[in-house]
Amino acid sequence: MKYVVKLGGAGLESPELLQGCTRAITDLVRDGNHVAVVHGGGVQLTRTLKALGKQSEFINGLRITDAETRDVALMVLAGKVNKGLVAALGALGQPAVGMSGGDGLMFRARKKRAAPDLGFVGEIASSDPRWLDAIWNLNGVPVLSSMALGFDGEYYNINADEMAAACAIACHADALVFLTDVPGVKGVNGEVLRWLSIDQIAEMAKNAVISGGMLPKLGACREALLNGVKRVRILPAEAASSLPDLCSSRVAHGTEVMVA
Repeated sequence: MKYVVKLGGAGLESPELLQGCTRAITDLVRDGNHVAVVHGGGVQLTRTLKALGKQSEFINGLRITDAETRDVALMVLAGKVNKGLVAALGALGQPAVGMSGGDGLMFRARKKRAAPDLGFVGEIASSDPRWLDAIWNLNGVPVLSSMALGFDGEYYNINADEMAAACAIACHADALVFLTDVPGVKGVNGEVLRWLSIDQIAEMAKNAVISGGMLPKLGACREALLNGVKRVRILPAEAASSLPDLCSSRVAHGTEVMVA
């Protein structure tokens, strides 16, 4: 089976959670699955920008990205965060290849149209999954940072959830899993929803039941499901050990997003 695992938030910040996530990914591979990892790194990027004297601004969960912020994002996401994940997998004996979406022209971006203008924030326009297949054929794990190259030669900052969905669609993944620092999607009563239909998302956003970073995440879930990805789940990083059982048994953690 093919899995795309998006890793972000506390899963990248906490050494204990990172080890649990990378161990679960390694177990998936050793069970004979192909796994691609797409990672964020927003906390690390915000921290680095602050150290450089730049404040971060967000609109609907997306970071306003001027040229300087984009260059710092490339350094942090495609550099330190990406290579740290490669090292964490390597420490478990799992070969991994760290890449940005721009490497090999694997993912091409176009500027995201928004008002107000978000700067160098992009969305995936096309993909070439041959590079994923090449790494999988050598028993490796592709580790992708959420930066992609535009047709104008510029790098664009891509929301990592949207990048994960694009990756899952491109490789015809059986499952897309978001390992995150929240227990799942919460309903109007504050309780975690075990199942969520994509038809409910717009109404929940309209009523501000979901907001901020959950908006692009659920948008990515919807996009993946409508384009052939079979299963999509938002799973707390603390429950990463259940990842290898996700498609073979009942998992009690997180939120399963479904077409209907």
